[in-house]
Order: sequence, then structure tokens, then C-alpha cells
Amino acid sequence: MLIALAASFAVLSAVMGFAFLVAMRTGNGGWADTIWTFGVGLAALTAIWMLGSPELGPRHLLAGGLAAIWSLRLGLYLYGRTRGSREDQRYAALRREWGDAHPQRLFLFLQAQALAAIPLAGAIALAANRPGPIDAFDVAGALVLLAGVIGGAVSDWQLARFKADPGNKGRVCDEGLWSLSRHPNYFFEWLAWCAWPLIAFDIVGYPIGLFALLAPVLMYYLLVHVSGVPPLEAHMERSRPEAFAAYKARVPVFFPKLP
Repeated sequence: MLIALAASFAVLSAVMGFAFLVAMRTGNGGWADTIWTFGVGLAALTAIWMLGSPELGPRHLLAGGLAAIWSLRLGLYLYGRTRGSREDQRYAALRREWGDAHPQRLFLFLQAQALAAIPLAGAIALAANRPGPIDAFDVAGALVLLAGVIGGAVSDWQLARFKADPGNKGRVCDEGLWSLSRHPNYFFEWLAWCAWPLIAFDIVGYPIGLFALLAPVLMYYLLVHVSGVPPLEAHMERSRPEAFAAYKARVPVFFPKLP
């Protein structure tokens, strides 16, 4: 397992090195998110292949397929959003804050992202490597991941449709899933990562699988307290103070309220 994780980090480090070059060449740090998403999927598949080689079992194939679905859905969405657009406001803020030290600090920041992704790729590898036949936990995990992927896709589509309407300029999207959570896309992203502890679950026969819980815990912390909610809500408070204050008063930040 340690060798597989080391190989995953090597893949992620190289991928984020490439992301740094793309960000510097294009002047758009947002490409890092797109490339990171594909990189996590590639790192997870690398670990699964190393653990399952020379003969991949049904759970290896299930975990690999689910990881690929997640990575391709989110990665292709981010690619479409980033292509031809201005730099993501989070990366633009870092560019202003870091000034002349921006290149060096961006490189280190992206390598830190590679390191932070190891528990994520590791959770997928742990789930894939649980011994035994396919069971109800595999089915439950697959359903949870698919629900997260579909919910995230619907959230992104609803937000894009809202932004495309010129009449909504200056407003805050509060339609559909965005009327239940201020960040339904982040919630469903977190939900997808809850799949891996389920697939890895066998507290008696495979206690190491409990470490897969690190994935949803880490993802929740990053989305809610670090790189997701805080910078985005700070931007909304600056750009739409009154509308966003009213939105905050009636819609919870992360976990959706009942309709």
C-alpha cells in the first residue's frame, strides 16, 4: 500500500508541476483545479493498478470505474468553465497577494495540493483493495457516488443557466438546489467522497479500511473552511452585499435544508 501511495504522489506531483506551467503560460490559475481533478483520478487508477496487478478483481474494477466517472465529470466541467474565461477570483486574489513572489509561491501551493490529495487517492485505493466478493457496501457506495456526481452536475447546470440570463445580473442564484444550500455543488462533491468508506467497510476483516474516512473528513474541511466556501462567500459579500446577506439569512451554508 505504501508503495502504491508513493507512486500516486509521484503522479500527482508531476501533474501539478504541469498545472503550474499551464497556469503561468495562460495567466489563469484556474487551470490548476481542472488538472488537479484529472490528476487525482489518474493517481487513484495508478494505485489501484499497482495493488491489483497482475489480475484486477471485481472491486478493483468497480472502484476504478467510479473514480473515472467522478474525475471525468468534474474535470470536463471545470475545463469548459475555465476555457476562454477570466482567471478564477480565488487565484486572482492570490496573484495580487503574492506579488513578485507569485511564481514561486504558486508552485509550492500546487505541490501542497498534490500532497493533500494523497488521502483522497488513498481512500479509493483502500476501497478497491478490500478483500472478498462484491456486497451490499459496494452497492451502497456506488449509489452514493453516483448521487454525488449527478447532484453536482445538476447544481452546476442550474447555476450556469441562472448566470446565462442577463436579467439575473447582480442577483444571487437561489433557484433549484441553490434554494436548499448556498453551496450544493460543494455538498454533492463531499457526498461523492463518502462512497469510499462504504466500499472499504469491513471493521472486522479489513480494519485498515477505516482510514478511508479521511477522504470525506478532509474534503469537508477543505470545502467548508479553506478553499471552497470562505473565498467564494467573501467575493459574494463584496460584489452583492445586500442580495447575499438576504440569501445567507434564509439558506444554510452547506448541508441542504428540507424543501
